[in-house]
Amino acid sequence: MLRRGLCLKCPACGRESIFTGWFAMHSSCPACGLRYGREPGYFLGSIYINYGVTALMTTIGFVWLRFGLEVEGPPLLIGFSAYCLLFPIVFFRHARALWLVMDCVLDSSALEDRVDVKDS
Repeated sequence: MLRRGLCLKCPACGRESIFTGWFAMHSSCPACGLRYGREPGYFLGSIYINYGVTALMTTIGFVWLRFGLEVEGPPLLIGFSAYCLLFPIVFFRHARALWLVMDCVLDSSALEDRVDVKDS
């Protein structure tokens, strides 16, 4: 299920993409009907995943560059400022997919919340 989330596929069936565009999501899986959004604010937790990964990578990168490679001053500030602005945007989709996967793993009843899917 984690692999499906990282590949941005439905956590239940793994056949269809969760997203229709860069930021837009399907309301449910076109293949199996798994409902993605449970209630308003459901994906608020994905912000914590996005922030946590950004902060962790920034901390590891700073310690490695500053103390390992001895990079100082403006290059660190400029580089990490750009990283902290761009990475959360790029990681947005993965954070949402991981939040959805985590919900399905921790609460198996989420896998039963489905809508009817018309066979094509």
